[in-house]
Amino acid sequence: MSVSNRPPIRVGMIGIGNWAQHGPIRVLNLLPDYALSTLFSQRRKAAEVGAAKYGFDHVADSVGDLVRRPEVDLVAVLTTAPQHAAGIRAAIEAGKDVYCEWPLTTSTALSQELATLAEAKGVRTFTSLQRRFAPFNRYVKDLIGEGYIGRLRSVRMHVSMNYFQPQLPKALAWTAPSENFSSMVAIYAGHFLDMLFYAVGWPESIQALAVNQFPKVKIVETGEEIATTNADEFVLTGLLPDNAVVTVHLEGGKRNGSGVQIDISGTEGDLRVTNTSAFGDVGDDYRIFGARGDKLDLQPMPIPSKYDVLPKAGLPSAVMEAAENFAAFARDVRDGTSTAPTFLDAIRMHRLIDTALSSSDSGRRSAFDASLFG
Repeated sequence: MSVSNRPPIRVGMIGIGNWAQHGPIRVLNLLPDYALSTLFSQRRKAAEVGAAKYGFDHVADSVGDLVRRPEVDLVAVLTTAPQHAAGIRAAIEAGKDVYCEWPLTTSTALSQELATLAEAKGVRTFTSLQRRFAPFNRYVKDLIGEGYIGRLRSVRMHVSMNYFQPQLPKALAWTAPSENFSSMVAIYAGHFLDMLFYAVGWPESIQALAVNQFPKVKIVETGEEIATTNADEFVLTGLLPDNAVVTVHLEGGKRNGSGVQIDISGTEGDLRVTNTSAFGDVGDDYRIFGARGDKLDLQPMPIPSKYDVLPKAGLPSAVMEAAENFAAFARDVRDGTSTAPTFLDAIRMHRLIDTALSSSDSGRRSAFDASLFG
């Protein structure tokens, strides 16, 4: 349902790779608050085919052409992480609101530079830290806030995925160099840590361990081996407000039984969240279990319907999380609010990962300031 009778937000999209087609394009076609206006790809033929297939009105000749078009209100940057900055900068300099996938850029400093530029230009920004808006996560956040478990004592999250084994298709060889910030830690830790801390609160101090167990990655098509320092095992412990403790373990390259489990304990009760997938395809839905009291079995807690108000579309759960994010941004445009995650939220996640990796190198616990600032 449209959030208002306002004209739709006209989107100019830079890039039409696999995720763009799997996620954002389907989201934008689902939500009546948006219209697909203009598409640019470095391969003109791909843009022409994509525009015809998905209903874009125009094909741009360049990034500069796209961002200058009056029929574009919002620029969506859907290229690879090393290419994000160029598209973001062009959109901001043209005075256009801009959306970009996480990781925002390949470094905290570059992301901060772009956020500062956006603020100076007065343009809205938002990014794809969308798992925070999953219906289950908003429900868990409210349960904790309403006192279901009493005072929060501990949080444990384990996330594992079949991805990030020691082989890559040639098309993804660019993700192996650590400077491209497209690793398991950059992508999965970024998304899941933001999701978790949105619900339970941000840590005040952390200590981390990032381990590379696959120092060489083989390219499937050629057999070429590429050296990499990217961690495929990541453990973070920390102290939350009010002396609660948090432990997170992310595990890449898991052959079997991957998924998500979150245990949240308090002085009055407990919650458990599970999913058999860390990505989220059709039917990969999170389940919540809880109990208040002593020595009780955890019981299923269906998510109330008020947390799931988007149009029914039979889309993968990961795609519907993106839809929640775009719906939040549309409400922000209407109401002048700022509920969708902005570039400042992305910078906070950049800083958290920087702090964690520094802690892993030093072996020391580090303070963390979770406040948002430009």
